[in-house]
Amino acid sequence: MQAAKAETPWREGLYDVLKEVGVRQVVYVPDAGHATLIKQCHDDPEMKTGYLTNEFEGVGVCAGAWLGGERAAMLMQSSGVGNIINALGLVRSCGIPFFTIVTMRGEWGEFNPWQLPMGQATPAVLEAAGVIVNRAAVAEEVVEVVRASARLAFSSYAPVAALISQRVIGAKVFK
Repeated sequence: MQAAKAETPWREGLYDVLKEVGVRQVVYVPDAGHATLIKQCHDDPEMKTGYLTNEFEGVGVCAGAWLGGERAAMLMQSSGVGNIINALGLVRSCGIPFFTIVTMRGEWGEFNPWQLPMGQATPAVLEAAGVIVNRAAVAEEVVEVVRASARLAFSSYAPVAALISQRVIGAKVFK
C-alpha cells in the first residue's frame, strides 16, 4: 500500500503546534498518516513518546500525564475510535483535558470496505461520548484546526478531537 498524495507542509506544522501548546508526551498506535509527526516527536529529546497496543490505553496515559503535570496528545486512526469509548468516561467524569489527532479512513476514495463503518461513524461516536470534534477537510485548515483543538482541550479541561480528512491525507491504494 502507498499513500496516493505526496507529503504536504501541514505535516511539519503539527509538530510545531504540539510544542507551542506545551505537549510533552505523545502516544500513538502506529499509522502512516501520522508518520512524519511521530518521527519528529521521537527525534525531540524533550518529548516522551510511546506506542500503544490499542487506543484504549492512550486515554489513561494522557490522563496520567495531566495528573503528573504534563500535557499529552494521542495520535490515532479513525478505526481506533471505537476502542476508546469506555475510557473517555474517565476524562469526562474527572474533568481531565484529552487531546487527540485522528487521521480519517473510510471516506474519500477508500478502497477497504472494512474501514467504512468506523470511518463514517467517527464524528458522531465521538460527539455522543462528549468529545468536541473539529475537522480539517482541506490541507490549508489542518494546522489551525489542530492548534484550536489543542488550546480548547487544555484551556477548558475537555476532551477534544481534531479530525484530519482522508481527502487531506490521501486515499491508500494497492499496487
